[in-house]
Amino acid sequence: MSERIEINPAICNGRPVIRGTRVGVETVLAYLSAGDDIADILSAHPRLEREDVLACLEYARRLSAARSTVLLAS
Repeated sequence: MSERIEINPAICNGRPVIRGTRVGVETVLAYLSAGDDIADILSAHPRLEREDVLACLEYARRLSAARSTVLLAS
């Protein structure tokens, strides 16, 4: 896993977050999927760095490359 992403049961119920923050990977990905760019995210979350956003993308890429998948209810 990335040095910038952590999963800790005591932080945000164990959801992946950017290390040292409570900003979830899911939050960053939601910004990106809504069409925001990295500058928009950094403006909204000044503690983050460009590399944090890129780490979220890498985390998502790795999840999508997993050999097994789980079908989510729609």
